[in-house]
Amino acid sequence: MDRNILKQKIRERKKAKVRTKISGTKEIPRCSVFKSLKDVNIELIDDIEGKTIVSLNSSTLNLKGKKKTEKAYEAGKKLAEMAKEKGITNIVFDRNGYIYHGRVAQVAQGLRDGGLIF
Repeated sequence: MDRNILKQKIRERKKAKVRTKISGTKEIPRCSVFKSLKDVNIELIDDIEGKTIVSLNSSTLNLKGKKKTEKAYEAGKKLAEMAKEKGITNIVFDRNGYIYHGRVAQVAQGLRDGGLIF
């Protein structure tokens, strides 16, 4: 089996295991993080209704020349501001099967510095 396919299957298994334990509501949504090679996508999701409350892609912030971890931190802060406008202060953090390290940790730090509690 190809190494990349194996890594992807392991991440999907971890993701499914975590998702059995956590879910988001309208008052306390789930913050899901997806990282691509260049950007980070962050969403606040209400799992009961199956709707995305707020979403953000780091490429929309126009942060040219910054490192990927810096972009992730700024995206987390911006999403926290957007969530505060919607009246959301508490969230459940879903790292989506990724290791809590690097860009995922920086998103979490940006969310905390933006004022969200989890």
